[in-house]
Amino acid sequence: MTAGLFGPGSMAWRVDREVLILGGGTCALLMQLAHPAVAAGVEQHSDFRADPFARLRRTLSASFDVVFGDARRADRAIARMNAIHRSVRGAIPESGAAYFARDPGLLLWVHATLIDTALRVYERYVCHLTDAEAQRYYAESAQIAFRLGVPEVQMPASLAELRGWMAGLVTSGEVAVSPTARALAPSVLYPTRFPPRVAWEAAHLISMSVMPPRLRDQYGVAWSPARERAMRRAAAVARRLLPLVPAPLRFVPQYRTAVRRTARRYAGDA
Repeated sequence: MTAGLFGPGSMAWRVDREVLILGGGTCALLMQLAHPAVAAGVEQHSDFRADPFARLRRTLSASFDVVFGDARRADRAIARMNAIHRSVRGAIPESGAAYFARDPGLLLWVHATLIDTALRVYERYVCHLTDAEAQRYYAESAQIAFRLGVPEVQMPASLAELRGWMAGLVTSGEVAVSPTARALAPSVLYPTRFPPRVAWEAAHLISMSVMPPRLRDQYGVAWSPARERAMRRAAAVARRLLPLVPAPLRFVPQYRTAVRRTARRYAGDA
């Protein structure tokens, strides 16, 4: 087995190993769909409405392969994503503008939603990161963005610049919830009839607590000061209790597999 893109001591492993980060999945998906070109691509080139979990499963599987896999597994995952993106093109129904999934701006937006959401969930519900640690996570993640087709010259130099770029797109209206995105949203928020809606709404609370308010409002998700206070209290409890959670429950299986793989590798080198 060969080493992968990251390894023990990387911020990528430290952040992405947390099961709790998956609580931000709805936020990342809805933020991606808020870009009209992404929403159009999902609507026109996937079975998202019939099986909304499929996209999430593929995204998670590819992400874990890239972050925790060895070099061959990571390369295969990136090659699969690039191959899929090459065939996704069309026109945005609301504007008629052409889109292509390999467009660097679209690739950067999707990448940014994943990085920004993971860090927001981690800092709010797991533990505080220093500015240097958050920046290191961002810098490590850039390796993935480059290999997926984002030119280095287009990648913001810092996490702060990335977030500024994202905020600018939302403020300008370039990223805004289109009718297509609004039609897709129920498949994300209520993907099955059972459990009932109230259970799904509870499952999405972490995501809704870190989603940009403007986009949350555009999706029509109800939020209130009382709910915000409740989630802040829940975050404080999570930060206190998480260190007591056993590793098999706290960390994703792919991380634990990667730890065993690298331990064997380093033992063999000794």
